[in-house]
Amino acid sequence: MGYMMVERHSATLLHLKRSPGLRSWSLLVGIASVGLAAAYYSSDSMLWKLFYVTGCLFVAMQNMEEWEEAVFDKTKNLIELKTFSLYALVLTLWRKGHEKIVLDLTQLCDVCVQEEKVRYLGKGYLLILRLAAGFSYPLTQSAMLGGRSDVEALAALLKRFLGLEELQQRREKEEKAQYAGEEEEEDSVDNSSDSEEEAEKL
Repeated sequence: MGYMMVERHSATLLHLKRSPGLRSWSLLVGIASVGLAAAYYSSDSMLWKLFYVTGCLFVAMQNMEEWEEAVFDKTKNLIELKTFSLYALVLTLWRKGHEKIVLDLTQLCDVCVQEEKVRYLGKGYLLILRLAAGFSYPLTQSAMLGGRSDVEALAALLKRFLGLEELQQRREKEEKAQYAGEEEEEDSVDNSSDSEEEAEKL
């Protein structure tokens, strides 16, 4: 599975999704199997056996990745980042587990790949959304292990969809033009001051 899957892609809407990968499901099955085996082979009471199973299930759910969505809507100029956590849902008795962050699409100025260390598993990669106000938000809560090329491909897709490369080039041209204008003003001020000094000498 890649970093995020494209659910819908049009001229005005880009919908991305991510589900728990094979590693998460393998951990869930493996840890749950330990609890079931402990309950099956144990001679303890039924209450203790239930504790073994539920305890292992909670540990397994805690290590699972989250379901995540990202929606970039040009018509509304909004970015919606949604997260669904099975562990938080069960832990809070179905009161919480869904999180949603809404950002202003017009404030998005850059998309970049960031390396992150994942405990016990090595390096991972995240896509970071940088806003003009100076804030940064990760596109997903969990990093992609070892798959930098997948994250870079998604970054390129986002830049093409949002036209960020053209925007950056336009800003660079504006900055260069502004810098050149300031230099011309400084030169004109220097020339006028020199001419005034020469006139005073005469």
